[in-house]
Amino acid sequence: MLKIKIKIELRRVKLLITFIRAIVLYLIVLIVMRAMGKREIGQLQPFELAISIMIADLASIPMTETGIPITNGIIPILGLLVMHLIISIVNLKSIKLREIICGKPRILIYRGKIDEKALKKERFTINELQERLRGNNIMNLGDVEFAILETNGEITVIQKPEKRAVVPEDLGITPEYEGISYDLVIDGKVMNANLKKIGKNYNWLKKQLDKFNMLPEEALVVTIDGKNSIFCQKKGEKNERNNY
Repeated sequence: MLKIKIKIELRRVKLLITFIRAIVLYLIVLIVMRAMGKREIGQLQPFELAISIMIADLASIPMTETGIPITNGIIPILGLLVMHLIISIVNLKSIKLREIICGKPRILIYRGKIDEKALKKERFTINELQERLRGNNIMNLGDVEFAILETNGEITVIQKPEKRAVVPEDLGITPEYEGISYDLVIDGKVMNANLKKIGKNYNWLKKQLDKFNMLPEEALVVTIDGKNSIFCQKKGEKNERNNY
C-alpha cells in the first residue's frame, strides 16, 4: 500500500515538473521568436524557417523527457537565436552573402511571356503558377505583365496597364488626405498614449462620447480617423457612427 502511494506521489511530482518545464520552455521559445522579428510563416526566409523548426524540436524533447536537463533544450535554442541574429546582420551588411543565404528573386513572367527556364530552375509547374496568380486575384495569365518569385516563396504580380484597377490619379483626381485611424478605447480601457498623439485628452473623449450616451469605460471600441470621424460601439449594443 505504501509503495502504491509513493508511486502515485512520484507520478504527481513528475507531472508537476513536466508542467513547469513546459511553461519555462514556452516562455523561452516565445522570447526567442519575438527576438527573431515579426513575420508570418509564409514570409520567413529559408534560414529562418529552418531555425524555427529546430527550435520547436529542441523545445519538445526536454519538455516531455524529465530525465533530460532542461538546460539541454534552452542552451541550443539560445544558440540558434544568436545564429539567427548573426545571419540577419550579415544579410544587412553584404548583398552577395544575402543572395547566397536567402537567394534572389526570379522573374517567372517577363513582359507577358512565361520564362520556361526560370520555371524549371524553381521547379514550378504552369498549374502552380496559375494557382499562385489566382491567389493574387489574377484569373488570366494574359493579364500579367510581370510575375516575380520572391525569396520567401511569395509571388509579386504586376498586371498589364490596361488590366490594372483604375486609381484616382488615372482620372486626374486628388483624393482628400485620410491619415490613419487611432484606437481611443479598447474594451473599456482608454488609450491615453493615442489621445496624446492626436493632441486630445480624457475630458475631450468623454465629451465626444456623451453624444452617444456612454462613458469611455462603457465602450467596447472607440476609434478616430484622419477626418476626425469617430466610430464607437457600446458593450452589448449595436454600433453607431458619427461624422462631424
